[in-house]
Amino acid sequence: MKARVHVMLKAGVLDPQGEVVRHALGAMGFDGVEGVRQGKVIDLELADGTTEDQVREMCEKLLANTVIESYSIEMG
Repeated sequence: MKARVHVMLKAGVLDPQGEVVRHALGAMGFDGVEGVRQGKVIDLELADGTTEDQVREMCEKLLANTVIESYSIEMG
């Protein structure tokens, strides 16, 4: 069983990595990029029977800093 977790900074939290990417794209001639938000994707290989609630608990305890980050889970 697999799960994919998408972690992103919450709206309103400064994203310095995203700003570096936005600036670099502009310097490379890619005009019109007004904002970049950078996040991470975590792919988990799970034992059969692992529930989305268990993955949510993993996110809350380790995979995401829920003070400044939000996350979404895809089970499949």
